[in-house]
Amino acid sequence: MLLEIRDLRVHYGKAEALKGVSLTVNEGEVVALIGANGAGKTTTLRTISGLKMPTSGEIWFKGMRIDKVPAHERTRIGIAHIPEGRKIFSALTVQKNIEIGAYVRRDKREIINDIEKMYKIFPILKERRGQMAGTLSGGEQQMLTTARGLMSMPRLLLMDEPSLGLSPLLVREVANIIRAVSQSGTSILLVEQNALLALQLASRAYVMEVGSVVLEGEVQELLSDEGLKEAYLGF
Repeated sequence: MLLEIRDLRVHYGKAEALKGVSLTVNEGEVVALIGANGAGKTTTLRTISGLKMPTSGEIWFKGMRIDKVPAHERTRIGIAHIPEGRKIFSALTVQKNIEIGAYVRRDKREIINDIEKMYKIFPILKERRGQMAGTLSGGEQQMLTTARGLMSMPRLLLMDEPSLGLSPLLVREVANIIRAVSQSGTSILLVEQNALLALQLASRAYVMEVGSVVLEGEVQELLSDEGLKEAYLGF
């Protein structure tokens, strides 16, 4: 098992945002986390990556307990977090944005090799390598943030709402990005408001409501749940 969260509780002031969340991600797996706005999905990712500290509970990664480990150290041991909103350095080139993703690394030759790997996964970025990142389309910006995240050589990629605000055509492009990352061997914990997209990409899923996991299982099993289909898939 790559990631295991045990009875995670998180507060913002007196408000409890996560109420005993437990979940797992295995090696090479895509796991979806779905639910309405305010369910606690983003807080879960932020707590895994160290941007938010838990009130209680445990986070285990590669057999090591990390819930008190600082965020930058979690990056070093193999967790990359791509936050909601495609946050890029718009005034820097595509190449510079990708290079920034390797800031925790010192292996310069391997960094150069991995940049070329990113260009093989996302060939359009190679064409745009000297272009200012702010001039890219929404789909290209998502490719760029994903490539930047992968440059830290993560074992686990946390993706928060990668399709948010994109056209249906670009949503399909994002789905291809996630498939490409998964095929490269990186595990993914995917938060998506677009539940159907998430379930098409994942092998397992967790459904969250008001800070708690209320349903979990294999995707095919969940798709047979009439309540879930009505509440989140619209059919």
